[in-house]
Amino acid sequence: MKNIILIIWVFLTVVCDVNAQQEKGIFGSSNWLNNWTEFKPGKADYGEATQILAGTITVNTRLTKKDVYIIQGNVYVTNNAILTIDPGTIIIGDSESKGTLIITKGAQLIAEGSETDPIVFTSNKSLKKAGDWGGIVILGDAPINKFGNYSSINYDLDPSLTTYGGLNPASSSGVLKYVRIEYAGKKIKGSENFNALLLGGIGNKTILENIMISYAAGDAFEVLGGEPVLNKIISYRSSGIDFKFTLGTQAKIDNSLAVRTSYLTNNSGSRCIDVSSYIKKEEADFTKKQTVVTATNMTLANDSDNIDTDIKSGLVKEAVFVAENTSLVLRKSVISGFNPAIILDNNIELAEKNLKKIRLEEIYFNFCQGNIFMAGNLNNEDLESYYGNSVFFNLYSKTTNLETFNDFANPRRPDFRLALTKFTASAK
Repeated sequence: MKNIILIIWVFLTVVCDVNAQQEKGIFGSSNWLNNWTEFKPGKADYGEATQILAGTITVNTRLTKKDVYIIQGNVYVTNNAILTIDPGTIIIGDSESKGTLIITKGAQLIAEGSETDPIVFTSNKSLKKAGDWGGIVILGDAPINKFGNYSSINYDLDPSLTTYGGLNPASSSGVLKYVRIEYAGKKIKGSENFNALLLGGIGNKTILENIMISYAAGDAFEVLGGEPVLNKIISYRSSGIDFKFTLGTQAKIDNSLAVRTSYLTNNSGSRCIDVSSYIKKEEADFTKKQTVVTATNMTLANDSDNIDTDIKSGLVKEAVFVAENTSLVLRKSVISGFNPAIILDNNIELAEKNLKKIRLEEIYFNFCQGNIFMAGNLNNEDLESYYGNSVFFNLYSKTTNLETFNDFANPRRPDFRLALTKFTASAK
């Protein structure tokens, strides 16, 4: 009887331990990427445009699935108008005019697709590539940490229509759900690339779920202040930063994915997560909240046929960068195939009060050339010792993507959930 009880206890312990490990990274009882995502968007045929979007939209407007729309130039939604996009609608960004959609402060974008009928923003080129068109800008009145509470977007846009920031953290700029944004991030002459999706001063009542950005030439998601809540967000093979948070953002991001490739990058730097409190320190108001990002169940993976060779060749950079005067809580996440996994700004003093603001817990570090470093410092013994403490429950391994994930190389329906039953991870 005692032996039977012991066997049952061991079995339950193993099952619970495996389940706990599998909760790292993106999760779900089924693969939530199925049906609405597209990992080969260059081969998709969306048809020719039948309607033009141009100029300024000042009244409530609906885009329907029966038409294909093309964004020509900078299209502004103003005057507190609501732009509603029906499930399954296709919107094409014009390359020649840098087609860009701007939802101004007070206006809303209601783009609520479905799992079987997503809304798609894509390129008008027959041979599509990163940076074919501008992107989407959504501006709200939630707090930012710049002096005066307000700022405006540059990118060769109208500054009188691109202000953001305010005093309403619970505001709503609308809904983005089951939406794909492909090949955005066009280069601006004499400046940088547009970002695929720029969120400025977005309030926490804005719904941001099931959004896939693929092949962005600039940053995929850039968040400037506000209090956004993001869930099931994907950045796939973007050239810039996948998830960038700054200007006092109080952000939560959960169950989300960034897949990079060693051969795509841009001059301003490329990594999965970038957390900072300001762009220019002299513009930051330190009486206001500085950036705090809570990221749970993130999967950050470098897609490479030979990660070890790419790392040795210098093609791979860090996955996460944390600047001074910020806070990052990264939990139950997977970081696979980077050099190294995480870099901390060298202006951060290695004191307990600062490290308490950078919480790295239950992380699965896989195939990284080093785990946690200070920028420009090759000696990371103190950081490895601190975050390697068993109280953080961090695990370490060195396996290929094919072994690490359920179905990493599937060209149409990949499954990036962790497959820890295939191998053994260690506490160090």
